[in-house]
Amino acid sequence: MPQTRTQSAPIQIGPMQLGIDSFAALTPDPITAAIPTPAQRLQNLIEEIVLADQVGLDAFGVGEHHRAEFLDSAPAIILAAAASRTKSIRLNSAVTVLSAADPVRVFQEFATLDLVSNGRAEIVAGRGSFIESFPLFGLKLEDYDSLFAEKLELLLQIRAENPIHWSGKHRAPLTGQGIFPRPLQEKMPIWLGVGGTPESFARAGVLGLPLMVAIIGGEPHRFRPLIDLYRESGARAGHAPETLKVGLHMLGYVANTTAEAADHFFPGYAQTFTQIGKERGWPPTTRAQFDALRGPTGALIVGEPNEVADKIFYINEALGGIARLNFQMSVATLSHDRLLSAIELLGTKVAPLIRNQTKQ
Repeated sequence: MPQTRTQSAPIQIGPMQLGIDSFAALTPDPITAAIPTPAQRLQNLIEEIVLADQVGLDAFGVGEHHRAEFLDSAPAIILAAAASRTKSIRLNSAVTVLSAADPVRVFQEFATLDLVSNGRAEIVAGRGSFIESFPLFGLKLEDYDSLFAEKLELLLQIRAENPIHWSGKHRAPLTGQGIFPRPLQEKMPIWLGVGGTPESFARAGVLGLPLMVAIIGGEPHRFRPLIDLYRESGARAGHAPETLKVGLHMLGYVANTTAEAADHFFPGYAQTFTQIGKERGWPPTTRAQFDALRGPTGALIVGEPNEVADKIFYINEALGGIARLNFQMSVATLSHDRLLSAIELLGTKVAPLIRNQTKQ
């Protein structure tokens, strides 16, 4: 983490947007051990996106994984299915694992989604949190950094130019080929999804890309120096402040009472992070740790609507103005009914509070 630096002025244009990210997990219910069929889980996910649109949420993202417990290896297809049943909600990846993908195909898939959705597609390009895609697609893990940098460069050039001339280390050159279709949006949004490395924040600023920060633990205010680095890097590169948007991907859940929210969310949260911990050498997740993260300055946004809104206000102020906050709820293996209820509360109770307080 970089040393404390001078904090830049808050940058926020219009009210903060609220959305949801889903990983389309196919894991057992932590209480009943029931597992939906893959087809039913995806139908449920489409219903969740439709409801998010109906209650006025701003965005819905679908992740990308290549593991047995997830169904989202092809997020653009899931989002396209949702596009045909929604009207206004933005549809984004969360994230596109660009290191293991062909930028030409990524652009074509999301340009198609943009046309199907009448201009609502967005790409959040990132490295992902798992490494299974590298051997799956015949890539070398030691090329982790150079793969991402080169493919991001190509993706941005494809967005800006057509036909395209390009050459690099990891892909055959392009020598004047046209890449089609072109999206409806003249400049389809490409966000840079980042974790916690200063280099990633500075890169996003230099490129003038909107930033999507994954905060899944600790205290959000600790990311302020990195976000300031992003804004300062962007300003030095000549980008207008309004283009340097900051979004957050955070774990959260809304229920009618705080006790219900905590009791609903904890079992699946603990199950997921304990399992990940076994792979990465972390100790099992405890209720005490969970409750600490639900506290006023912790990274979990779990509670009743007013409490959730207050936590969002705190995070918005601590990080100098946030353009979008996407809730990740599927990590807790919640039932479909509970997810629908949380989506409705987020759209009808929390979002109006946030929009009224953050609009300028």
